[in-house]
Amino acid sequence: MLLENKVAAIYGAGGSIGGAVARAFAREGARVFLAGRTQASLDAVANEVRSNGGSADTTVLDALDEQAVENYVAAVVQQAGQIDISFNLISYGDVQLPLMDLSVKDFMQPIMNAMRTHFLTTRAAVRHMVKRGSGVILTFGGGGTQTLPGLGGFKIALDAIEGLRRQWAMELGKQGIRVITLKTGGITDSIPENFPGRDEIVASIQQTALLNRTATLSDVGNVAAFVASDQARTMTSTEVNISCGAIVD
Repeated sequence: MLLENKVAAIYGAGGSIGGAVARAFAREGARVFLAGRTQASLDAVANEVRSNGGSADTTVLDALDEQAVENYVAAVVQQAGQIDISFNLISYGDVQLPLMDLSVKDFMQPIMNAMRTHFLTTRAAVRHMVKRGSGVILTFGGGGTQTLPGLGGFKIALDAIEGLRRQWAMELGKQGIRVITLKTGGITDSIPENFPGRDEIVASIQQTALLNRTATLSDVGNVAAFVASDQARTMTSTEVNISCGAIVD
């Protein structure tokens, strides 16, 4: 039970990746608080967690709303007594087109959303974590030199998150708080079957992986649970690469 007696807040928990993380955290003993925009999606994840003996609470939340985020984290702490893990997995509203075809608004939207939500959710969590002298902030996506054409502002948003992650890690390390990114080359089973161009995207991910496989939703959950646990207590201010070699460090 890697996360026994831990309390985790997961934003975007109704999505496929958020759900996988919630299930893995709960399986490892964490009490999970699930936040997202759609009650039905949150309920589906929570019901699965509970059916397997875990504890899950749900809240419909706009993770771009400063006061809503502050109130949410305060409510988690009031109800559970603490917050040990904060993992933001919300989408950024990106428009994926070549840069020359984008409006300024569509280019800036994922960058602004990513910066705002990660700043807000991290700040709200660490204000409580510092009192206990411990905690883990997780982000998802990762930066680096590799990219693809037609991503608009999305990859730039991921790079910006990494800059923010480094700054938080520097300022929070002495407080016992770790900040880590999970980096993937794409999770093929998170792409809906009816998503336009799905087959081409999956083929591209599979082709670039050095291993004879690609990362799955289960892989994301398993690695996230390990990284959030005390087993990984020496790790901070870094990326954990679970791309199966699709992204070479």
